[in-house]
Amino acid sequence: MPNNKNNYYSTTNKEKLIVPDSIWKQILSPEVYAVAREKGTERPFSSAFETSKEIGTYHCVACGNALFKSDTKFDSGCGWPSFFDPITKGALIYTPDRTYGMTRTEVQCGKCKAHLGHVFEDGPPPTGLRYCINGVVLALEKK
Repeated sequence: MPNNKNNYYSTTNKEKLIVPDSIWKQILSPEVYAVAREKGTERPFSSAFETSKEIGTYHCVACGNALFKSDTKFDSGCGWPSFFDPITKGALIYTPDRTYGMTRTEVQCGKCKAHLGHVFEDGPPPTGLRYCINGVVLALEKK
């Protein structure tokens, strides 16, 4: 969950955030900073969200932007929380990622540009998409 030092976290403010990494480094945990700002990846099968069946809305842990509803979450077996549809079109930013000799599509938070994970075209109907998201950058607002 977000910490008390993070004045940028809001589930109601929808304005885009431009915050220097030096500030993010002060307010995010080292694990969250490594993924969200340095495009890291948490270890597979390390997130409690990967197998969670709790109902609610998943938000960006850095800024509070709503990303996914729990009813779009599915068990992909990939080791990270997986979803087949974002909450809104503007919730995410898609950027090409050609690191490690692969061609993938990176998924970033549409509000603060935090790195969330990647999207692949091997998901279930109705979208056929699998948003493979690092659990450390998610906060669940339970219903």
